[in-house]
Amino acid sequence: MVKLEVEVTPRARRAGVVGRRGDVLKVRVAAPPEGGRANKELIRLVANFLGVPRSSVTVAKGAAARRKLLDIEGLAVGDLAAALARASPLDG
Repeated sequence: MVKLEVEVTPRARRAGVVGRRGDVLKVRVAAPPEGGRANKELIRLVANFLGVPRSSVTVAKGAAARRKLLDIEGLAVGDLAAALARASPLDG
């Protein structure tokens, strides 16, 4: 299992992986942060980005916060590093 830190922007016009700042993946979701809807969309987007099933991604910490720690099952550290390298680096 690997851990991935993400920063989430809810209620975005366009959902998707925005890029990365260091080892933090920035993700926009269209869903509001109510009733776990934003977390469900986040899990779907991250699973698609990493190429793993949705069931492999869980929110380990920060379920109600913008910055979250995700646990990803069935993904090697090297595969995670390669996926993060594909994400555009963000300035500032």
